[in-house]
Amino acid sequence: MAQILETKPVSSTVLPVFLAGKYQTQTISVDSSSSSTTQSPPPKPLLIVTPSVEGTYPVILFFPGFMLRNIYYTDLLNHISSHGFILVAPQLYILPPKGIREVESAAQVANWLQLGLQSVLPENIEPNLKTVVLSGHSRGGKTAFALALGYGDPIQKFSALIGIDPVAGNNCGTTTPHILTYEPKSFDIPFPITVIGTGLGSESKGLLSCPCAPKKYNHEEFFNESKPPRAHFTAKNYGHMDMLNDDLPGVIGKLADSMCVNGNGPRDPLRRCIGGIVIAFLNYYFQDNEVDFNTIVNEPDVAPVVLDQVQFDAS
Repeated sequence: MAQILETKPVSSTVLPVFLAGKYQTQTISVDSSSSSTTQSPPPKPLLIVTPSVEGTYPVILFFPGFMLRNIYYTDLLNHISSHGFILVAPQLYILPPKGIREVESAAQVANWLQLGLQSVLPENIEPNLKTVVLSGHSRGGKTAFALALGYGDPIQKFSALIGIDPVAGNNCGTTTPHILTYEPKSFDIPFPITVIGTGLGSESKGLLSCPCAPKKYNHEEFFNESKPPRAHFTAKNYGHMDMLNDDLPGVIGKLADSMCVNGNGPRDPLRRCIGGIVIAFLNYYFQDNEVDFNTIVNEPDVAPVVLDQVQFDAS
């Protein structure tokens, strides 16, 4: 059963990464191969969230979860983008593909960034394609890890990896490709990794239901198999879908809210917490700003939600 969110003491320190950033953002929808807006259309439809202020910004390639629409994540993506990042969220499928096709499609989108991303961005907005970050939620988190491991033969080089409650299977076994080895630090990934999990994701709603993020296949195993530099955070009182927007539209949106164990409370604190960890993590490695990330690791009470399993192995 969903737990009631405990009252969290308000920290005297409010880190700026947990608040909206200084940049106004805009959202762009880009069609796939039928698009006439660019000579190099993307292989899959895209949702792009970008700062609207002139500049050059790092790129985060974000993969939605199992059968989830990229528009379900706009609140989270806007929070991150407002701190100076371009988010590219492809809609890889509506009905799940078989085998490795999902990862192959993800690799095609990653490889397209060099060819076509600039052409679909607003004037005076440039992507820094030397800093491309892999990220994703649920099955999309596993897709991000698979690309980092070289599945799908991506040509694009990546700089960091962020798994948001990643999931690699269910009670029937792992999904393909089978990337988990169940050996500590076995992932051959040569860049920093952060894994953000949920405390309620491994719970089921009853005898006839399965957890949305079951143990053996969830964030704990992904972190266990990651090599340093790596970090791990768990939002103790939140569930697997609590980082999505409020009031999701459509049948899939209603199912997303009903199938998983979720926390009894507002989602905005979790979105701000996840977004803040992502921003602080990337600033630590790419902006020479270690203060915020170190503060979250050493003083987790500064976060908008209760964090446990906090661990950072810098080397």
